Amino acid sequence: MVRLPYLTALTTLFSYGLLFAFGQLRDFFRKLIDWPKSKNLKGYAPICLGLEDFYTRRLYLRIQDCFGRPIASAPDAWIDVVERYSNDNNKTLLRTSNTTKCLNLGSYNYLGFAAADEYCTPRVIESLKKYSPSTCSVRVDGGTTKLHTELEELVARFVGKPAAILFGMGYVTNSAIIPALVGKGGLIISDSLNHNSIVNGARGSGATVRVFQHNNPSHLEEVLREQIAEGQPRTHRPWKKIIVIVEGIYSMEGELCKLPEIIAVCKKYKAYTYLDEAHSIGAIGKSGRGVCELLGVDPADVDIMMGTFTKSFGSCGGYIAASKEIIQYLKYTCPAHLYATSMSPPAVQQVISAIKVILGEDGSNRGAQKLARIRENSNFFRSELQKMGFEVLGDNDSPVMPIMLYNPAKIPAFSRECLRQNVAIVTVAFPATPLLLARARICISASHTREDLIKGLEVISKVGDLVGIKYFPVEPPKHEQDQKKLE
Repeated sequence: MVRLPYLTALTTLFSYGLLFAFGQLRDFFRKLIDWPKSKNLKGYAPICLGLEDFYTRRLYLRIQDCFGRPIASAPDAWIDVVERYSNDNNKTLLRTSNTTKCLNLGSYNYLGFAAADEYCTPRVIESLKKYSPSTCSVRVDGGTTKLHTELEELVARFVGKPAAILFGMGYVTNSAIIPALVGKGGLIISDSLNHNSIVNGARGSGATVRVFQHNNPSHLEEVLREQIAEGQPRTHRPWKKIIVIVEGIYSMEGELCKLPEIIAVCKKYKAYTYLDEAHSIGAIGKSGRGVCELLGVDPADVDIMMGTFTKSFGSCGGYIAASKEIIQYLKYTCPAHLYATSMSPPAVQQVISAIKVILGEDGSNRGAQKLARIRENSNFFRSELQKMGFEVLGDNDSPVMPIMLYNPAKIPAFSRECLRQNVAIVTVAFPATPLLLARARICISASHTREDLIKGLEVISKVGDLVGIKYFPVEPPKHEQDQKKLE
């Protein structure tokens, strides 16, 4: 939960107001200067109106050097960041041949599988030689290899569902599957902070969409009761089906879903549950099986389990795990399965190998060690940031920890200064977050050593003091508190 200080909210609003006012003035004078040219459109309407890209031109472009930084290495604990420069106030960024070695606190490489691995890498190289980089076909034609069927069986076993289906892209897994599951006459009830892929999937489904307050089971029950009582718009007929969509770990908040309570509400009102575990599968739970394992939820109580291979497994693509009947239905109807090129065989092999390491089927205990390390690293880093006075969102065990920045001027200041001190972090602002809730999102990996984390904390603390984002007073050590009491 964001605890926005009053003064911070005021200064943030003032800053955006100032940027907006000066941006509008510049646009006004540009219109006057370009007035003769504006009439020469040869019958065409302008593709982009001024206000449609106002935020991009007047805010984003000025700080775009903080985003999309190219790297020249694997996304391991340390990465090589390509240096860039601009000769036109950030409108164009030019790459150099120089790189800077930086501590990587921004990648989703939760278990460290994205870099070279003693078990995974040789098998991936072997699959590349045997199957080639691409199947050059969709699954229903010539795009299904033995690796694809093996991974589908392995994923189903790993998450505890009867069957699974693979997709070549995590984003598409949500945006294409949701319209295949529910359509006109159906109702989708979505968490207010669900990922954009869920939002677009829900919009494209043709179903009625309602939103409940983030991670609030009580409000979910209110929305369900109201919608069941009212029925479909205009006709008031009963809904054909109702699906509640939530995430395991919310990627911009770092919070765990209140899954047991939400499932209880869904069971009470006979609604289906759709769980997006993009950031939680592989990263949390004693054996890496995600939020269900961590919170003690039976996977049988979740109707649709979605996840991606782009985080904990160091690969690409996504999956849906459900009953055999649902998976069979999706194989016949989902456009992403019928018309999109299948996952690259080496990417499939990477996931197979990573899951086997996690399960200990590689003959070692490295998987258990990785899971223990990411949990220890995440909880250590979060507690240290909180002790320093930062406002850190999220829950314990979550490897995602947003540090609130708020003010637009602090977004580039924090990002650039961290980079100068060889720490690569990701800053997130509108439209990925609400306009006033800009943040830096830290992602911790099992590949980070304790020395790496301490280095990152030292730099973030210094930069936090410099740009003024330590919004909460730091409590002195207990022995100093006791001394003050004696005095």
